[in-house]
Amino acid sequence: MQADHRQEPPAEFEFRGSAAEYFGIWIVNLLLSLLTFGIYSAWAKVRTKKYFYQNTFVAGRSFDYHATGLQILIGRIIVIAGIVAYTILGAIPLVNLAMLLGLVFLIPYLLVRSLRFQARMSSWSNVRFDFQGNWGTAAANYFLYPFLAALTIYTTWPFVTRSVQRFHVNGHTFGTTKMSFDSPIGPFYKAALAAMAWGIGTIVIATVVVGVNANISGMLSELSHDPEDIAAMIDVIMILLLFFVAAIPATIIYRAMVRNTVYNYTILGDGHRFYSDVSALRLLWISVSNAVVVAMTLGLMLPWAHVRRVRYLADHTLFIPAGPLDDFVGDISAQVSAIGDAYGDIEGFDIGIAV
Repeated sequence: MQADHRQEPPAEFEFRGSAAEYFGIWIVNLLLSLLTFGIYSAWAKVRTKKYFYQNTFVAGRSFDYHATGLQILIGRIIVIAGIVAYTILGAIPLVNLAMLLGLVFLIPYLLVRSLRFQARMSSWSNVRFDFQGNWGTAAANYFLYPFLAALTIYTTWPFVTRSVQRFHVNGHTFGTTKMSFDSPIGPFYKAALAAMAWGIGTIVIATVVVGVNANISGMLSELSHDPEDIAAMIDVIMILLLFFVAAIPATIIYRAMVRNTVYNYTILGDGHRFYSDVSALRLLWISVSNAVVVAMTLGLMLPWAHVRRVRYLADHTLFIPAGPLDDFVGDISAQVSAIGDAYGDIEGFDIGIAV
């Protein structure tokens, strides 16, 4: 087919679900999971994913999720059986050492299988995704590169993040069409510096608060029969507050900025692109306010919080076709018709790895 260079308008991502609808699914999932001592949680995961996939649209076409609860349950049973075996046999020193070495090979394998399972169980416009990453690259990204970054006191962590994102994106295909990602290192360091600025700023403020806290601690110590316990309790509270006010927000800021970079430098096939303009501070506000509302309602507003976050991310994501979208989808559908049987033999290793 000859290339058609007509300008195609960007296709917006759109989430059409609602908090009320998802609450009904969520509460039933929760109750049945409790009643079955967690067994139903595999089916609950499938119901949740189906709801969010099927309510996410691009150019009027929705995503879909094709896994079954039984597939996920079998995968979880295999993983749990492995953990139990490791716990029992780990009491034998030589066996424990051998199993620790074995984990270096097993964990990257499970990561790849999980990513492949998630991809192959996902589709858009009836065309499935796939993941073709390999064990060696996974081991390098999740074991070797973080270790090397630690040797540099994590000053090279942005390189690790970029490499992990390359592994994820470059390993994926849409049908038989490859996805590719590469970008300068600058945006990753910019994200890291923004996260550090938040963390350092918070620590400076916390230092001032600690000075005030010292006076309060002294006053409480005079009133207490056990001043050391009072001081220790205040120290623990301060550490926890610092974690929630500095570390978690810094992580959210970093991930939001990295998300924009990954989407904006990802290419599908011959020039089809994506665009993301998520605001790190806006996403931080959504995350913090969601957490407050969920805590104040003892978890009952969790569906609302989840839908609110998903809708924001969808509203700030675009797909930019390089040509007519119908021609692109038609070509992809024709190309994958011969490999449909390849999706039958799949283990249900779904261990929650996010792409």
